[in-house]
Amino acid sequence: MSLLNEIMDEINSVIGQVSDDQLNNAEKLITKDKRIFILGAGRSGLMAKGFAMRLMHIGYTVFVIGETITPSIAKGDVLVSVSGSGTTKSVLEPTESAKKIGVKVIGLTSNGTSPLAQVSDAVIVVPGATKADDSVKSIQLLSTLFDQSVHITMDALVLKVSRRDNVSNDQAKATHSNME
Repeated sequence: MSLLNEIMDEINSVIGQVSDDQLNNAEKLITKDKRIFILGAGRSGLMAKGFAMRLMHIGYTVFVIGETITPSIAKGDVLVSVSGSGTTKSVLEPTESAKKIGVKVIGLTSNGTSPLAQVSDAVIVVPGATKADDSVKSIQLLSTLFDQSVHITMDALVLKVSRRDNVSNDQAKATHSNME
């Protein structure tokens, strides 16, 4: 078996364990009348930024925590927090603060019993290997399997939202950057 096939088998195994019910619960929190904030660290943060971009493409007001143009978060907003372990302090602490002021939280983590999962209004468990937990075996380094799988999961969530909102590919293309 080629290395690429082995990687794809790992990803397929993880994606096969992601709950449709959890995706549906998260989808309900993402509505056009809410501002969406995105939070993640390291590679998980990069995957989260891709999610933010796709939400923008389908017409959402979305901000990435840590960017200089990100406004303060407020009661009624939605925060999407991504942490493989569910314990990353730079993700967990701001998430807990947001929750205290009335922000709805969508958490994506590999650990369904983690502090991030517990503080989330909707949690999506993506059980890929992470740097902090090797109970899921992977041939890949550190949290690569989680990062790949969470990227696909968030893309699936955007697709669900776009279908619900009747946003076509052509409409999404119209918001794509024209400064390239």
